[in-house]
Amino acid sequence: MKKRILSALSLAAVLGLLAAAACVQTPTTNQTANTNAAATTANTADIKPALDSINADDIMRHTKTLSSDEYEGRGPGTKGEELSVKYLTEQYQRLGLKPGNPDGTYVQKVPLVGFTGEPRASFTANGKTIDLKFPTDYVAVSRRFVPESKVENSDVVFVGYGVVAPEYGWDDYKGVDVKGKTIVMLINDPAVPDAGDASKLDEKMFKGNALTYYGRWTYKYEIARDKGAAAAIIVHETAPAGYPYEVVSGSWSRENFDIQTPNKNMDRAAVEGWITLDRAKELMSAAGQDFDALKKSAVTKEFKPVTLNAKANIEVKNTLREIDSSNVVAKLEGSDAALKNEYVIYSAHWDHLGRDPKLPGDQIFNGALDNASGTAAMLEIAEAFTKMTPAPKRSIIFLSVTGEEKGLLGAKHYATNPLYPANKTLANINIDGVNQWGRTKDITMVGDDNSTLIDLLREVAGTQGRTIKPDPEPEKGFYYRSDHFEFAKVGVPALYTDAGVDYVGKDAAYSKQKRDEYTDKDYHKPSDEIKPDWELSGAVEDAQLLTMIGYRVAQGDKYPEWKAGSEFKAKRDETMRSTATP
Repeated sequence: MKKRILSALSLAAVLGLLAAAACVQTPTTNQTANTNAAATTANTADIKPALDSINADDIMRHTKTLSSDEYEGRGPGTKGEELSVKYLTEQYQRLGLKPGNPDGTYVQKVPLVGFTGEPRASFTANGKTIDLKFPTDYVAVSRRFVPESKVENSDVVFVGYGVVAPEYGWDDYKGVDVKGKTIVMLINDPAVPDAGDASKLDEKMFKGNALTYYGRWTYKYEIARDKGAAAAIIVHETAPAGYPYEVVSGSWSRENFDIQTPNKNMDRAAVEGWITLDRAKELMSAAGQDFDALKKSAVTKEFKPVTLNAKANIEVKNTLREIDSSNVVAKLEGSDAALKNEYVIYSAHWDHLGRDPKLPGDQIFNGALDNASGTAAMLEIAEAFTKMTPAPKRSIIFLSVTGEEKGLLGAKHYATNPLYPANKTLANINIDGVNQWGRTKDITMVGDDNSTLIDLLREVAGTQGRTIKPDPEPEKGFYYRSDHFEFAKVGVPALYTDAGVDYVGKDAAYSKQKRDEYTDKDYHKPSDEIKPDWELSGAVEDAQLLTMIGYRVAQGDKYPEWKAGSEFKAKRDETMRSTATP
């Protein structure tokens, strides 16, 4: 989930830009925010045949192919990648879409380094040695592209949530030098209780129950890098993480990837990892501390880092390989000569977690919902656009990205090496999974009401007789967990939706039951396969909705824009003031 222009910036830096940025001057017709007035001029009846071409059978057909055992879980740098890229290229060609890379191909190369670590870790505290078992007690990787990374006899410091957020007056480091030390920190945002009701969280601090980027594990490793820590260890807790420890261990214990960098990532902490809650408590106890008391102290601004009477010894031996992975890119050229060099980008990641030969039984992470289904839906949307006569005024880009499961790597690479200029890109519309359980009376807005794309979502959903609802699981921070986030970080207004929660013909508990069932049993597990209860009428309706939104943006008189208060607005304002192109 990344990319140097903004991926390297912490949210604090982004907000600093927001405070400093001047307001954008009134732009030209081609450079202004999307408005409802422009949207309402679009005649849905004109594109009805295109919308009607989106159907459940085709979404299921594409999903079955991409999630089949033959594709071996679609891991980057594997046979599964070769088959996925070939399939997507053939589908885009079949639809008559042009190559999306200006070099005349359907592929944007994404240079990656694969690393498979063999870690060993232990702590010593008050004369007691705590040996950790990989991966059941902990996982650890080194993103430094070197054969071996060591942390030896390193002081261990508990840094609370590991957050530095000036806009909240928050600093978990309090000037303590952690350079060369091993920091242990909590997942999620500081859970600051409301002063009037301790059973609730303070809505003025870190958005209350809703996760901010400060709570994401990616941020925590970024700030550890900035602080010069030798190792950064996150304590896993299922509720605040949003997923069980098996999701972490299943992914981090196998080959991982990062984008190739000239400095071989030597600025990263030597070791990044997670530890289970039980072993973290054991460490704290051996060091003469109480985990629960430390955690309670960490939810106040007064918290100061606690140096534990403990040392860390961690070694990671890496097996490295360099590969060129692929984003697959197709283009529908706009019909208006004056506007065709402006773009709406749809995105969906084709990759999943590949195959784990160490597992007994089923070894293939088929990733049917995540994200064969989202890729299938985008192919249907692409086909719908090819049936519009005339084509939309602006060009439509269909971007199938790699490495989402390894940290939004394909989206990150595109965002910092765009094939089409950010200041000519009106919006990104991202699809990561579809609604597989039937029609809903609503659709979920992931993230805040942070851009005029949400206004358009609300309006277009209304034409379907539906409403939009806030994320029912804001604490899981889904807005920061898929490819649209990389577009947002470079300023492009980005829309990400999820299935609704009010299912037609189902009781109010049905949605939560199915969500919990998927998270507990299937998310990032080999069991993420097409199930007998899949019913894709809701997926069709959602794909039609996203098609209409993209069409209206492409036809509109004005650009979408971030709303005041969005952490992404300053970057967009800066980009739109610039006339330079890559």
